[in-house]
Amino acid sequence: MKQFWWARLAPLGLLVACTCLGVVQGCGPGPGYGIRSRPRKLTPMRYKQFFPNFSENTLGASGRAEGKISRNSERFNQLVCNYNPDIVFKDEENTSADRVMTKRCKDCLNRLAIAVMNQWPGVHLRVTEAWDEDGHHPPGSLHYEGRAVDITTDDRETKKYGILAQLAVEAGFDWVHYESRYHVHCSVKADKSEAVERGGCFPGWARVTVPGGRQKTLSSLAPGDSVLALSGAGRVEYSQVLLFLHRDRERRSTFVSLETDGGRRLVLTPHHLMFLDPDCRRSEYQARFAGRAKVGDCVLITAAGGQAETSRIVSVSLTESVGVFAPLTEAGTLFVDGVLVSSYALLEDHKLAHWAFGPLRLLHSLGRLFRGETAKEEQKACTKTGTHVGTLAPMDRAGIRRRGNLSEPLAVKDEEHCFLKMSDVHWYARLLYRFACVFLDSDIFHP
Repeated sequence: MKQFWWARLAPLGLLVACTCLGVVQGCGPGPGYGIRSRPRKLTPMRYKQFFPNFSENTLGASGRAEGKISRNSERFNQLVCNYNPDIVFKDEENTSADRVMTKRCKDCLNRLAIAVMNQWPGVHLRVTEAWDEDGHHPPGSLHYEGRAVDITTDDRETKKYGILAQLAVEAGFDWVHYESRYHVHCSVKADKSEAVERGGCFPGWARVTVPGGRQKTLSSLAPGDSVLALSGAGRVEYSQVLLFLHRDRERRSTFVSLETDGGRRLVLTPHHLMFLDPDCRRSEYQARFAGRAKVGDCVLITAAGGQAETSRIVSVSLTESVGVFAPLTEAGTLFVDGVLVSSYALLEDHKLAHWAFGPLRLLHSLGRLFRGETAKEEQKACTKTGTHVGTLAPMDRAGIRRRGNLSEPLAVKDEEHCFLKMSDVHWYARLLYRFACVFLDSDIFHP
């Protein structure tokens, strides 16, 4: 059947009409393509309301106070000054104290300043109180640590403060309280307490023992590999790595460095669990945060014949390194650089943590049942370089340069993987942490 010429041109005409309609929408009234969006409709926070619905000093909010910071204390060097020109600082003391705060608080405040200008063009955020060095607040106030600010708008229209409080929540403050008709109070976790983002980890150059007695760096370890661990029955045996609870090759972190009288060095983050015994009795080892370890405590190390033996800690110091890795094994334990540690962190209860990760272990067991061992083979095929082979290395293998009590590892070249960028804490670990903050006693968490 012959097609008329106008029928052949119909699709082209429809395309032109749609294009013109888009131009009209972009240039016409309303929030078109070239028009700045109008302020969002927000639900204002009620007077005396706070968010989240926990006390300020709980882990679910800003966390516990860590002690007053004075200008002469070492911790004062960790605070920063905020010179954002879009923020009005009251500074009634004329000491610039209202500009002093933690880095996390500064970042949240700068985001809030942008949100305020977008919400009310021509209006700026105003800070009436930040770090307090004069004792104007109750004991334990986060103002003494630069972790809290009291804010208003610079036009001081109190009817805006409910919206201002909601904007502060969206800006990332860990606790927001519309506590006064004349200001909104906001606070943040301590910079070091962002542990849930870091997880509990080891540096990439730390080594584990794989079948055959070979040594392999954590940066080259892959899910499906087996590493030396301690079973629930107390036997030294190999346990499969299920996944990484955290893996980030680029993050720079501070670690605790422990040296034993047996010549072993263990380096791990302060909030990771390890097994300690202050009295060096073989049956009394308890899971404790690495930050609690002290000279004289005993740890379990690998010995000849596949046994574990006691070794006493002779040195505790700090070191910095780039790269963090946290493998989860089926046993929930592993020997890192020959020292027994837990797979878990943040929660000072190894048995509870191991129980909580049971569903994840079951999920991986079912996955292996259906897939066979293909996942392990694919991961190995993805690795570009091989395993490091050798016995436990001597104390200075990481090229650590001492500087007082702080050690700086030199750069260590890791093996390259197809997974070059994996910086997220595992979703299951994040989920458990959120639930734990609500339902468990805060005393068992890392402060």
